[in-house]
Amino acid sequence: QVQLVESGGGLVQAGGSLRLSCAASGRTFEVYFMGWFRQAPGEEREFVAATSWSGGSSYYADSVKGRFTISRDNAKNTVYLQMNSLKPEDTAIYYCAATQFHDVVRVSTMYAYWGQGTQVTVSS
Repeated sequence: QVQLVESGGGLVQAGGSLRLSCAASGRTFEVYFMGWFRQAPGEEREFVAATSWSGGSSYYADSVKGRFTISRDNAKNTVYLQMNSLKPEDTAIYYCAATQFHDVVRVSTMYAYWGQGTQVTVSS
């Protein structure tokens, strides 16, 4: 089992920044990729970004490319999502997830472990 705990959400004005953190514990040696997903009210959960634990590969949704940066601190077993130039349409619950797979990282159903989510609200 892998446990994931997110933090760092909150309310911010459009154009502002937030940094989300995801602390992993348990059988983290089984994890190959860490991802961030988000879900807005009435919408399906969507891929935001993913990174390998080795840091060799990172992927982003087109909607956040150039504004969001995913990174990880292996010593702390923590993954971060730095979000800049936030827009009202970024408002959602953000979830951290972990997967043992490495070739379908944009697909939420391929992630076995999920955090509880953290709310991000961007006001206009």
